[in-house]
Amino acid sequence: MSLNRRKLIKFMAGGAAASILTTPVLSLAATKPKIKAIAFDGFPIFDPRPIFELSKTLFPEQGNALAKLWFSKIFGYTWQRTVAAHYKSFYPIIEDALIFSAESLKLNLLPKEQKQLMNIWLNLKVWPDVKPALQKFKENNIRLGFLSNLTEEMLRINARNSGVEDAFEFYLSTDRVQAYKPSPLAYQMGVEAFGLPKENIAFAAFGGWDAAGAKWFGYPTVWVNRFGVPTERLDIKPDSIGKSIDQLVNFVLP
Repeated sequence: MSLNRRKLIKFMAGGAAASILTTPVLSLAATKPKIKAIAFDGFPIFDPRPIFELSKTLFPEQGNALAKLWFSKIFGYTWQRTVAAHYKSFYPIIEDALIFSAESLKLNLLPKEQKQLMNIWLNLKVWPDVKPALQKFKENNIRLGFLSNLTEEMLRINARNSGVEDAFEFYLSTDRVQAYKPSPLAYQMGVEAFGLPKENIAFAAFGGWDAAGAKWFGYPTVWVNRFGVPTERLDIKPDSIGKSIDQLVNFVLP
């Protein structure tokens, strides 16, 4: 075999290898859907920690236990009511869960304390990293909306509390479809409101179960895992996970 022929074969082999290595990368980059809108759960935006803090203030010895049981019961009630087709709006469910939790812990929940704990849900503020992120999305023409179990009134009041009400195009509450997340009926609201394919709508979840539900539905999903809890064992994972909303910014924006 001549020297020139050896060089030619070596060159062709190297070129083929380079093609094999680079083609999938280019293909993935070319096929990744462009995110044009974001549907948010309520709590990647609103900080729920004051609810826990007030519980501990009112009940120093059992406030932490009360808050944990209360939250667990809230979502237990939403899922049970959705499965059984006996829908009830989120705010009264919060109160039902609070009363049950206090009774379970044998706490003397006075009417004044009950009112305080209910009102805190209407006086939440955004997390510190939210406003800069919303500004970046605005600058890049990313459409924003809520898709939440919370009532529309709760979402609007809390957004107004922090001066971000105008940042969101839609305030989609599960009240509209009478089914709580993770029902596909709830996630479908985002597709219909934005008028976009689900592949072009990122979903920002606060709970791991919500991240799984959104991913099952077909949304590119970012889990804003503020408290660093383990991933749910549901045989599916979100596209991206981080403790701050910056994870969502990095996922959506080039």
